[in-house]
Amino acid sequence: MERREMPEQQPPSQDAGRDKSIAKRLDKHPESKDAQLDAGLDESMDASDPPSSTQPGHADPAPSSGYDAEAERQRDA
Repeated sequence: MERREMPEQQPPSQDAGRDKSIAKRLDKHPESKDAQLDAGLDESMDASDPPSSTQPGHADPAPSSGYDAEAERQRDA
């Protein structure tokens, strides 16, 4: 009996498409936080990591966190 090799199967691909109006809005207003967020959401998959425009990017703690640098220094002293 002749043995035949099975073709390698590729994983299925999914493409929900992109909303071209979002890209146009981002091109017109690149500084717009709403346009940046919409573009990031349009490029991401459901249940994936949040878009990069929503990630904290500062070394300082968020003002709403209640962090008190002086209290921390006294606690560690």
